Amino acid sequence: MAKVIADITMSLDGFVTGPDPDLDHGLGHGGEPLHEWVFSDDEVDEQVLKDSTERSGAVVMGRRLFDIVDGPHGWNDEVGYGATQVGTPPFFVVTHTKPESMRLALDFTFVVDGLASAIRQAQVAAGPKDVVIMGGGDVVRQSIDDGLANELVLHLAPIVLGAGTPLFVGAARRELRQRGVRVSPYATHLTYDVVA
Repeated sequence: MAKVIADITMSLDGFVTGPDPDLDHGLGHGGEPLHEWVFSDDEVDEQVLKDSTERSGAVVMGRRLFDIVDGPHGWNDEVGYGATQVGTPPFFVVTHTKPESMRLALDFTFVVDGLASAIRQAQVAAGPKDVVIMGGGDVVRQSIDDGLANELVLHLAPIVLGAGTPLFVGAARRELRQRGVRVSPYATHLTYDVVA
């Protein structure tokens, strides 16, 4: 069965977006530095992004994140899943209601019966590759809280945002074991096994 990896970028003070994210400001107001590593030409960042994109057999995301990537300033032919890698695995969107229309012509499945169901469907679709939970923050937190993820990958951006969307507010106690660290000027890439 495919490994389930929760993978997200976070500021030093624990935010995954700046304040007030919306369709025009997907990373919130002032949150763009969170993803400088994604577009850097640093060899560590490029390799982390390449490895992550290549291992993704299927991807799970929440509805708010889907609305941003499918929105007018979202993904396009040059920048998509994996940034400039533009990976095209099947995507499973956790939602209460399916959208009436979509801009992107990618393989999206809208799952209305919860995160666990989305992950199960993604595992079937992923084949021998991994399932990556890319966000948003609440979906990543739930995957750790509920024991649905085997691994947590944090890309720690060197910025203190002061406000925004927190990753671990109200999170349950969970032990992790650090397995890897890769460092660039734009992020510290941390890999943890979820223990208990």
